[in-house]
Amino acid sequence: MHFLENLFNLHGQVAVIIGGTGELCGHMALGLAQAGANVVLVGRSEAKAKDRIQQIEAAGGSAYFVAADVADKASIQQVLDSVLERSGRVDILINGAGINSPTPVLEITTEEFNNILNINLTATLHGCQVFAKHWLDNEQQGSIINLGSISGLNPLSRVFSYSASKAAVHNLSKNLAREWADQGIRVNTLVPGFFPAEQNKAVLNPSRVESIMQHTPMDRFGSPDELTGATILLASNKAGSFITGHEMVVDGGFDSMSI
Repeated sequence: MHFLENLFNLHGQVAVIIGGTGELCGHMALGLAQAGANVVLVGRSEAKAKDRIQQIEAAGGSAYFVAADVADKASIQQVLDSVLERSGRVDILINGAGINSPTPVLEITTEEFNNILNINLTATLHGCQVFAKHWLDNEQQGSIINLGSISGLNPLSRVFSYSASKAAVHNLSKNLAREWADQGIRVNTLVPGFFPAEQNKAVLNPSRVESIMQHTPMDRFGSPDELTGATILLASNKAGSFITGHEMVVDGGFDSMSI
């Protein structure tokens, strides 16, 4: 037991979760806190963060909130500065902010498409740039987990703009993994299948749910708690020390299904 505890122990580390006030990333934050990390939830709504922080503290963990506009690189820099001032270090970054849209291809406006790219892709790049620069400047190790999507691997109907943005996140992560691998910074993509996340609600109707279940060998949605193990593995510089540039799929078999 001591061996396993040591392998996945995050005590003394600081994890910043951009998008941590959301459903999936909030559960990921809880898992990191239970593994010993001091967790920083980053988002727009302090009210949404409050309930999650109470849950983390009730489980014996430590967490606090930092407000940010994830679409603004200067705001992300302010997050880093605030965390360093309060916690003195940062070890783990999760880029998990995201938005979705069911607007058909011929109807989506340039403004809406660019907004999706800005939140899902450009904000992820900015997070990687800001935190990696700090680690590189100080010759420190770091783990970055970018939230991808099963739609980034396989195009899905009704969410083409979201799929395109997530496919770009997958590619970006691999490029950054190559860029920084020999300098102690690991970059991986966590790829959820179908979970009851907020951005899915606009596109989930009974017929679509039936189609998803027919394509998911486990025949159910994932529980947010089922992202915890993968998150801790990718975050840990012990258990995951040789994992970088990886797309870790957690999807109940969706990506393995054909006909």
